[in-house]
Amino acid sequence: MRLELNKVSKKVGADTHLYPMSLALVPGAINVILGTTLAGKTSLMRLMAGLDKPTTGKIIADGVDVTGVPVRERGLAMVYQQFINYPSLTVFENIASPLRIAGQLSKDEIRLKVNAMAERLHISAYLDRSPAALSGGQQQRTALARALIKDAGLLLLDEPLVNLDYKLREELRRELTELFANGKTTVVYATTEPLEALQLGGHTLVLHEGRLLQHGETLSVFNAPNSIATARTFSDPPINLIDATIDDKGTAHLAEGLSMPLSAAQRQQAAGHKKLILGVRAHSLRLSDEYSSELFALAATVDLAEISGSETYVHLHRGAISLVAQLPGVHQLEIAQAATVVFKPADVFLFSADGALLFAPLQAGV
Repeated sequence: MRLELNKVSKKVGADTHLYPMSLALVPGAINVILGTTLAGKTSLMRLMAGLDKPTTGKIIADGVDVTGVPVRERGLAMVYQQFINYPSLTVFENIASPLRIAGQLSKDEIRLKVNAMAERLHISAYLDRSPAALSGGQQQRTALARALIKDAGLLLLDEPLVNLDYKLREELRRELTELFANGKTTVVYATTEPLEALQLGGHTLVLHEGRLLQHGETLSVFNAPNSIATARTFSDPPINLIDATIDDKGTAHLAEGLSMPLSAAQRQQAAGHKKLILGVRAHSLRLSDEYSSELFALAATVDLAEISGSETYVHLHRGAISLVAQLPGVHQLEIAQAATVVFKPADVFLFSADGALLFAPLQAGV
């Protein structure tokens, strides 16, 4: 399905949930809506589904204006973060229910389709059970199977894995990516997690406080966020930001008497700007006492070290400069411990004083 939004907005009373935006989903692909809580993700998906009517603008599906057309008259399916199954029906009957309502297939045809879908989602052994007898992951697979069996042209997934444990989320996310690889269904997947957007690939639209910030191929948006707001949304932990001024020789001067030379490409993109905001992603920072001409070193103090699985997030500061480093492995660091933070100047994003992107490392081929 080709779905387009033309200057669509949504207001509820005096509150603006979505500001006017225009976009076209990429048909037959995964389209990720990335944004923090209250960014407007669910509001946007409800408009796409026909559950709500936009305050302004039009929604076009396959060239037809469907603005205001109710959800039951659209060729779509939707799965919510709070997965819903019919408790009085078996898993088989839950999956079969959309086909029975449509009334276009015989009992044998329905049985074949349900069995095939259950096998794809690894729940064939549970078809005779009630949803209450299933684990959380099996219940979510049942809800997904019921949505997928409709063969809808548009599938809306509103944070469908958020209530599952980490291992199940990884497993189901991988399975979903494989299920949608055939390009038959246009998928919209809402998430708050930048890593999930990267793992799903496809295309990503970034929402922030009801505004569409950027829309494009997922890796392109990640590598070249068009603003600080987009970079913050698409970085976890949030991107490190450092105020700087640039002199006539192309040297960036930071707080605490620190200076960092800019590359020729960085100087070219920053030309005409005296004030800059430097952006460094947490994974670009390292702790080391080894120095080289390729590294910028900053003596800092450890505020906190958080161990998360196989990574350690280290919060540090030097005067007014605050940083978060994402280090591979488990590191034992004490509060108030001295540490030297190093990173490559070539990995630094440059933003203007008003937050617009001036330079992105990978975009510039650095």
